[in-house]
Parts: sequence; C-alpha cells; structure tokens
Amino acid sequence: MGLFNKFFGNTRKPVGFLGRIMVNGMNGGPHTTLAKWALNDFEIKPGSKAMDIGCGGGANIARLLNKCQSVTGIDYSTVSVAKSQKYNRQAIKDGRCIVMEGNVDALPFEENSFDIVTAFETIYFWPDIENAYRQVRRVLKDGGRFLIVNESDGDDPAYKKWEKIVEGMYTYTATEIESNLKNAGFTDIRITRNEKNFLKVVAVK
Repeated sequence: MGLFNKFFGNTRKPVGFLGRIMVNGMNGGPHTTLAKWALNDFEIKPGSKAMDIGCGGGANIARLLNKCQSVTGIDYSTVSVAKSQKYNRQAIKDGRCIVMEGNVDALPFEENSFDIVTAFETIYFWPDIENAYRQVRRVLKDGGRFLIVNESDGDDPAYKKWEKIVEGMYTYTATEIESNLKNAGFTDIRITRNEKNFLKVVAVK
C-alpha cells in the first residue's frame, strides 16, 4: 500500500501518526463547511441530550454543545477519542460531555437515552448498515431524531474513486439511505441536498 492510500485509509479508522494528522484535519476545511450547513437549520430544543457517532476530532461535539445540555461522543478509533477529549476538555470537566471508545454495531447505552444522534461523514464505514441504524433507533427517545450528514450524495461518480482507496468505504445514495432507515424502523425521513451535493438526512424514531 502506497503512502497516499495509507494516509487516506485513516478516514475510516485513524491510527498512529498518520491518523493523528487525519484527525486534526477533520476539525477544519470542508468538514467545517459541511457541518455548519447541516446544523444551520437543524432545530435543537434546550436541554437536549445528543450523541455524535464517529466523533473524529471533536469539533462537531463542540458545535452540538452550543445547543445541547450534554453531548456524548463515541468512536472506535483510540486516536479520535483522544483528540475529541482534548478538544472538548473543558466541557468534560464541567460534566457536560463524555467521549468514549465504542462501536455503532453495539452501542453501550440503554434504550431511550438520547434526543438526538448525529453521524457526520461516517456511515460510509458502517459494515452492517441496517443493524447500525437499529442500534441508533434503540438509544433514541420516542420522537428523537437521527441526523446523517455526508459530503457525497452517492450519485456523484467523482466520489466513487474513494471506495477503491479506502478499504470498507461505500458512498450510499439518498435512496439507499432512506430504504435502509425504513427497514430499521425510522419514519418521517427528510432528505436535503445543496449545490455542492452535500447530503443531509433527518429521520425520526
């Protein structure tokens, strides 16, 4: 595997030195533009409890903390967990934030724990997608919302090249996401795109 492929392979699960570089990059650039677009009109009620799956560098946890009572971050990369903890250290100290290592296939939380669950640029790497969605639905409260945000809407062939570079990556189309969410029990699924083909999906339990 060449250095290029090895570096970008860290988008799936950052590890080691290259992983730390990748995680630092997740907190800026296009990721910031994407996150701000997705959260701009995503209403969050005061007192909400949120979880960010695949929390990466922790910037989206911080954005959610501006609107939520508390935020739990979870990631299966030790490098990402460490970076997110450092980025949100004051909120952790204040008791408003927890960042922990874990896997979406078996979320370590009780049913009806969260008002909001977010997944920014991460469902590409969920191998058993419908099981993962069922796990999200399980930990959401009744009426809770699941926000999925992808830089690619799955229809742009330019993004398909990344599937060959990053092992285990798949760029879902909006139709596939909607179908999988319905199969997992979600309702009231709303899909939004912008002129850059950014994709936002909001599904209600």
